[in-house]
Amino acid sequence: MVDDNRRGDDERGPGAAYQMFVVMEDLLDKLKLLDYEEEVLAKHNMKALSRHYFASSAYMPSNPGEQFFMFTIIASWLINAAGRPFEQPQEYDDPNATVSNILSQLRAFGGLVDFPPSKLKAGSGEHVCYVLDRLAEEALKERVFSWRRPNYPTEEMEEESVMEDDAELTLSKVEEEMTVALAHSLIVYILSFLTLTPSLSQEARLSSKPDNILESNMDAAEWNLEVERVLPQLKVTIRTDHKDWRIHVDQMHQHKDGIKSSLKEAKGYLDKLQEEIGKTLEKVGSREKYINNQLEHLIQDYRSAQSKLSEARECYQQGSGGVTERTRVLAEITEELEKVKQEMEEKGSSMSDGAPVVKIKQSLTKLKQEIVQMDIRIGVVEHTLLQAKLKEKSNMTRDMHATNIPEPAIGAY
Repeated sequence: MVDDNRRGDDERGPGAAYQMFVVMEDLLDKLKLLDYEEEVLAKHNMKALSRHYFASSAYMPSNPGEQFFMFTIIASWLINAAGRPFEQPQEYDDPNATVSNILSQLRAFGGLVDFPPSKLKAGSGEHVCYVLDRLAEEALKERVFSWRRPNYPTEEMEEESVMEDDAELTLSKVEEEMTVALAHSLIVYILSFLTLTPSLSQEARLSSKPDNILESNMDAAEWNLEVERVLPQLKVTIRTDHKDWRIHVDQMHQHKDGIKSSLKEAKGYLDKLQEEIGKTLEKVGSREKYINNQLEHLIQDYRSAQSKLSEARECYQQGSGGVTERTRVLAEITEELEKVKQEMEEKGSSMSDGAPVVKIKQSLTKLKQEIVQMDIRIGVVEHTLLQAKLKEKSNMTRDMHATNIPEPAIGAY
């Protein structure tokens, strides 16, 4: 059975085994569109389904009982949502009857069912995903849902300035920024200096040409403090941009140097590992040759035993074919023998049964009674006829005597 499944997967393609994961993801989207969280999960106090809940895999945990119950609950809800009445199955119902009812509803919707119902009893697999996905489509049709094309938001392109690009820093721009920073710091310094010398008069500050060499009367400590305050403003900071190709080139050189240094260290380890693997392979090869030489006679014996086993299997198949034919003939003969026995039993029961004899005796008794009654009636009829004859005879005799009157008697009158 496993070989048949593998053969079927090979015929469909290498990606057929993973098609159920795609179907399961589409099914979960359809269930969310049908609001199964509120109508199913909240009603039965169940957890939400994962993306691959009904997809079976050797690398995923499975609970066939829980998955089958969840499958029946969702299937019954989808059938009702599709416009057909369907009673919700219970946990202790017959699984065969439940699966049969679900498949009959799927056939009524026009779904193709070309797999045995036992495939659904596991509660997971491509057939379970197919059935639920087909029922979900029918439920969406019932709710008049249609898929629309997605509306992608339009992205506004940023205006790029070709003349002034921050990614390309030129030397003139750097110099301009340095000049502006120095001028700004100088102005700040002058203003601060003027605020520190309030004792000077307006005329002295406005004098354009001093008479003598100006000497500073500032304290060295105050000067150092002012220098430390203004020093951060005199520094030129250039913002680094990740889009600058120079930064990428530097990073490439750094990565190249790091790869070279790592390769030098790893190459020694890899060469050593290669040598150890080569030696191990040589040892394994020599050991394999030794074992093959030692087990050569056992291998020959095994091959001869395999050939004998194949011959014995062929003989067994031939003998089993003859036994099957003879078993069929024996079954036919046994059936005919049973029929003959049944007929013999029926005939024997009819021969040994005394009911017909009793009926015959009763009939004879009744017949005798009727004969006696008939004899009585015949006697009565004969007596009646005899009396009638005697009466008629007497009448005839009287008439004869009346007609035969003597003549002398007549002359006397």
